Amino acid sequence: MAVADELISLQSLEGRLLFAVPKKGRLLSASLNLLEGADIQFRRENRLDIALVKNLPIALVFLPRPTSPPSSARVASTLVSRASTRCRSMMPGGEELSPEESAKPQGCETVMELGFGACRLQVQVPAKGGYAEGKDLIGKNIGTSFVHLAEEYFARLELEKDGLEGVTNGDGGYHLGARKLRTKIIELSGSVEAACALGVADGIVDLVESGETMKAAGLKAIDTVVDSSAILIKSKAPSNPAMVDLIAARIGGVITAQRYVLCQYNIPRTRLADASKITPGKRAPTITTLDEEGWVAVSVMVEKKRIAPAMDELMLVGATDILVLDIHNTRGS
Repeated sequence: MAVADELISLQSLEGRLLFAVPKKGRLLSASLNLLEGADIQFRRENRLDIALVKNLPIALVFLPRPTSPPSSARVASTLVSRASTRCRSMMPGGEELSPEESAKPQGCETVMELGFGACRLQVQVPAKGGYAEGKDLIGKNIGTSFVHLAEEYFARLELEKDGLEGVTNGDGGYHLGARKLRTKIIELSGSVEAACALGVADGIVDLVESGETMKAAGLKAIDTVVDSSAILIKSKAPSNPAMVDLIAARIGGVITAQRYVLCQYNIPRTRLADASKITPGKRAPTITTLDEEGWVAVSVMVEKKRIAPAMDELMLVGATDILVLDIHNTRGS
């Protein structure tokens, strides 16, 4: 961490909730959109990995993607609430955790899916080669940025091939115990997909979104190691639970607003049951009686991906004056 970051930490982190977000890439861009929608106001100075939030007692910490993610392989925007302890530990002669703090539950728990960052960690091989499944690569050279997960994957394959049992890690992963992995895992960074063409590796283990980059590199997938997506997690022992809940509620509201639109229309009361089947809403439609006898107005949340066919079907059952409005934010949904 840069000296300037340490100065910010020493002077300003005490009493603030630490909120870790991805440092760069598409995950950062999507995370920043959530923060903006949740009215978390900050200014990140050039080259600094810490930013103080202006309108809430929060400090954002920009973290790089880990080279050895947990076996769940979910890239997470993370709520970490031990800000004061972290701040003290960065000072010269920083304090150890007190017995009271040590007795608190350790680790994190999932709060919600964030709806972005979906990808797969896959085993990819040359499309014109002779490898058809993961076990065909046992004993070969494998290029990857995810060394830990690749080692676990091939350890499991080697154990299955040899008819042996391995040792399960605390996170559910496999390792060979005293036996040595026959498959050579080569740690790479950057354009891992080029490793096969350059003769560096026989296959690779890398993250795939659409798969177009791998196809362009002449590769094909033969197995999926894990499915991955972005999630929000929090400490099991937050120092400020109310602030954690506030942030989670705001982010949850933004995510709901991104998924739904508000659909409003008028319809004869005799056709209301048909219309309600088309647009049942998240809980139930809001029905208002119109001044015109026999007619009602309906206001209902509809998923964006369903709104066009829903409007077509509403017209067929007699709905009129159909309007669709954007939802900028929401709570309690």
